[in-house]
Amino acid sequence: MSDTTPALSEAATSRFVRIQDGDLNLQLHYNDIGSGAETVVMLHGSGPGASGWANFHRNIEPLVNAGYRVILLDCPGWSKSDPIINTGSRSDLNARALKGTLDALGIDKAHIIGNSMGAHSTVAFALANPERVGKLVLMGGGTGGPSQFVPMPTEGIKLIGALYRDPSIDNLKRMMNVFVFDASSLTEELYQARLANMLNRRDHLENFVKSLEANPKQFPDYGHRLGEVKAETLVIWGRDDRFVPLDVGLRLVWGLPNAELHIFNRCGHWAQWEHADKFNRMVLDFLQH
Repeated sequence: MSDTTPALSEAATSRFVRIQDGDLNLQLHYNDIGSGAETVVMLHGSGPGASGWANFHRNIEPLVNAGYRVILLDCPGWSKSDPIINTGSRSDLNARALKGTLDALGIDKAHIIGNSMGAHSTVAFALANPERVGKLVLMGGGTGGPSQFVPMPTEGIKLIGALYRDPSIDNLKRMMNVFVFDASSLTEELYQARLANMLNRRDHLENFVKSLEANPKQFPDYGHRLGEVKAETLVIWGRDDRFVPLDVGLRLVWGLPNAELHIFNRCGHWAQWEHADKFNRMVLDFLQH
């Protein structure tokens, strides 16, 4: 899919919604693509400059062609959504933001695909709103529990922190070199677009650093509650993930009562991008059967 395809461009599908949930009063940005009886929500990761579109632009078209409505939500503090300093659980904040968005759009129930932070947020949403989830797809996240084998914070998480504090092209390339298994697939155009996204919203970067200083554990460990999530769940992981190691995915499958796991070889933290075609076929099959 090309970003220039009129019907599926970021600009043509760009929308805003204001949510009010208790003390939350935020304008959030989302992309709304396709139409259908069932909705798929995609939640992005926590990297600087991330957005729903940047994370998932290789995965939208097959879902839309299969008859799904696709919502890409930009979480509070990312992309064109309102800035925020978060001192509590980021997973729960994003879950509340998603609930507010679904309420505003009149969507009772949705399948959710979450990447990294988005996977943590998906589990938080499913725990708080079990009746509103269909099937879940979790990649590179789902609980904030530590790896049993890799020192924490991991190599990748340290590089993300360095990039938040000093958003330079060199730090971006250092982070992305660890983010994917084969960095030769990353173009200069992709680097420049991501850097531009970051520098366009320095307030988001500064607020993320302030949030971490206020609460270093933004993503709580839901390991002890995974058994409450009854939804059918597909867990997808990169064997070579240097941000959230593979054994965290095993822990999810151990805890979630209706989960299955697929491991991609030669794959880092961005399975839906690095192995887009197979990922898309697998997700469609999982949602439809």
